[in-house]
Amino acid sequence: MKEFLGMEDIQRVSELVMERISSRPTVGMILGSGLGSLADQVQDAVFVDYADLPNWPESTIEGHSGRLVIGVLEGQSVMIMQGRAHYYEGYHISQIGLPVKVMQVMGIETLLVTNAAGGVNPGFNPGDLMLINDHINLIGMGGLSPLRGPNIDVLGPRFPDMMNAYDSDLRKIALEVADELKISLQQGVYASLAGPNFETPADLRFLHCIGADAVGMSTAPEVIVARHGGIKVLGMSGISNKANLDGNTPTTHEEVLEAGQV
Repeated sequence: MKEFLGMEDIQRVSELVMERISSRPTVGMILGSGLGSLADQVQDAVFVDYADLPNWPESTIEGHSGRLVIGVLEGQSVMIMQGRAHYYEGYHISQIGLPVKVMQVMGIETLLVTNAAGGVNPGFNPGDLMLINDHINLIGMGGLSPLRGPNIDVLGPRFPDMMNAYDSDLRKIALEVADELKISLQQGVYASLAGPNFETPADLRFLHCIGADAVGMSTAPEVIVARHGGIKVLGMSGISNKANLDGNTPTTHEEVLEAGQV
């Protein structure tokens, strides 16, 4: 797999997907650990395995099916990633952004990103849903930007603005819908770490001090690529476990998957 993918690589993947479907999707979704069952509700679904798409990063983690599901969901034409790849699986950080760039080329205008996250906010509990207001890109602060390398000007600017990374209008709609459906919805800031190790108690205390409400190992790179391309983003975290700031209870991937089924 190439470290830096050019426009011709992105176009090729887009064309391969378009060959299998009859209309362009307008909404993209990325489903995180244990959350892939939403794709089962898609009507007139077309399935495309990641393995069939050149340079597409495949997930090796349990709870990530590794395929695209394209069809109609609640009247919307959608393209769903049933599972995502992570930087810690050995990919270059720029490769993690390929799926979102393909979505952009295919005409997707809105992206819903989901993840399973540890609850850093003491008021959060397993099973809670958190609407992401903003993120702390600790991966990027370490120099790992998905936009590193040659900029593809037709996709977006060299220096994209991130002041409204999680679209305020979409967040307002999400809160209104949650209220109508009597769904309790937390709000907060998501901290993105590289993984794959879970956080130490000192890590968690630090994250709490800098304003993080939840922590995970994905999402920020995808959101950065989406905003670079002008795609509006709505983000949601499923709180999988309550962060143990005192270090008394270990975290496991199994409980993350279990919480995603709630």
